[in-house]
Amino acid sequence: MQMDNQLPPKKVPGFCSFRYGLSFLVHCCNVITAAQRTCLNLTMVVMVNSTDPHGLLNTSTKKLLDNIKNPVYNWSPDIQGLILSSTFYGSIIIQVPVGYFSGIYSTKKMIGFALCLSSVLSLLIPPAAGIGVAWVIVCRAVQGVAQGIVGTAQFEIYVKWAPPLERGRLTSISTSGFLLGPFIVLLVTGVICESLGWPMVFYIFGACGCALCLLWFILFYDDPKDHPCISISEKEYITSSLVQQNGFLSSLPYLFGWICGILVGQLSDFFLTRNILSVIAVRKLFTAAGFLLPAIFAVCLPYLSSSFYGIVIFLILAGATGSFCLGGILINGLDIAPRYFGFIKACSTLSGMLGGLIASTLTGLILRQDPESAWFKTFVLMAAINVTGLIFYLIVAKAEIQDWAKERQHTRL
Repeated sequence: MQMDNQLPPKKVPGFCSFRYGLSFLVHCCNVITAAQRTCLNLTMVVMVNSTDPHGLLNTSTKKLLDNIKNPVYNWSPDIQGLILSSTFYGSIIIQVPVGYFSGIYSTKKMIGFALCLSSVLSLLIPPAAGIGVAWVIVCRAVQGVAQGIVGTAQFEIYVKWAPPLERGRLTSISTSGFLLGPFIVLLVTGVICESLGWPMVFYIFGACGCALCLLWFILFYDDPKDHPCISISEKEYITSSLVQQNGFLSSLPYLFGWICGILVGQLSDFFLTRNILSVIAVRKLFTAAGFLLPAIFAVCLPYLSSSFYGIVIFLILAGATGSFCLGGILINGLDIAPRYFGFIKACSTLSGMLGGLIASTLTGLILRQDPESAWFKTFVLMAAINVTGLIFYLIVAKAEIQDWAKERQHTRL
């Protein structure tokens, strides 16, 4: 009887492996950048005069204001809105260039220097606020560029580091940092402002980001083949299971989403200024478009398996048309509660990131259990969630300032 001379299969490194540690490192980077982006939404409450208590009696000067610990600035609501939104503009303009260049240049350097820049700018925001509001806006806009680089370029990491059957788990670990960052900010910002002053919020998260930069440059390598610490078995497992991807194609939905977002803003204001539609009708119209169009394009994808260009076009449209929500639900909080728009935006972003975390994990499970029809099930599930959310929004949506969000007039007797 002849024995089989084949070698037994090598044990594949599992959860306690280097690629999972790397994913956790990216997770930490996302925690820091999300925290640096979100903290101003909360510190703004103690940075401006308009949020001080009005007409309250028997309140000590020390309790109301400490100009050394908590400097206060006379910024109008328009200026506050411009400051809060400036990171968005910086982030949106960098998406396509990053998607293209991340496939050409070193991801290690792009993310490392961007994280360092975002952290240094976080340290500079308190002194910039003392110099003038224009400097704060510049810092926030450039910080948005840096954070956009970190948020987009990191997906190129998994082209070389994530085996196909583990992409859902690895990306969900790293992207969940976008969820944890705002949670930490909401948890500690009030305590820091009360005990140390609001500038310390920026100093703490900025210093943490600078320290993390050092770990990033020490621990991360663009290619597992070049890393000196990874085991041979894990290195072979990763490199043998990967195929190359295209960063430029992945960036195209952001480009067309940017174009659609600009057009939506112009079109929604056109409807309002010409009295063609009411505010609530405009919000519901663009929300419906932003929810339904991606669902339709996604459900059509499995039927285009024989056409590469058809798949690419529909993937781009599915990603880009979601930006129609910029004229709908994404700005609806400003209609119903302008005083609390920053907080509402932070909470909605938090819940959206939670959905993204669950979705990436669930997609990985579906792909593992049923690889033949998995994508069809995934797209149908996405469409069902979109339609369900849209129906709920169309029923409960409002566009007038709510009673709980109105300014309270305090009278002095």
